[in-house]
Amino acid sequence: MIGLLQRVSEASVEVGAENVARIGRGLLVLVGVERGDGTAESVRLLERLLSFRVFDDDRGRMNLDVRAAGGALLLVPQFTLAADTAKGNRPGFSRAAEPAHGQALFEDLAERARATSVPVATGVFGAKMQVRLCNEGPATFWLHVAPHA
Repeated sequence: MIGLLQRVSEASVEVGAENVARIGRGLLVLVGVERGDGTAESVRLLERLLSFRVFDDDRGRMNLDVRAAGGALLLVPQFTLAADTAKGNRPGFSRAAEPAHGQALFEDLAERARATSVPVATGVFGAKMQVRLCNEGPATFWLHVAPHA
């Protein structure tokens, strides 16, 4: 599984004209599910998201995770993160999970995240979304939990 996380002061998701998700300070995480991903990758990605220290402490150093910073998570499904861009001028998506499997794992990740003390909002799987954010820093990180063979 892939998590492209951005430290934000605010972020939101709209589908059509409806605001479906909004957070203040926290992490906007674009989530890509690859073929071969399963529950173990979902669990590990969430562990990493919750413990990844990207928020400044009182000395201005990135020493706080989202919980310690009092932040929230906005999880947004994005299958294009699994694109193969190695050749040509058009991405290939053979590494992305089948839609039903991708949706199941995204929902598993969101459910596990909601069981923590961190506020969680989500985008809508398969929908055309408008994602708005104010990237704080800017600070953007790519986390990859490789599928177990």
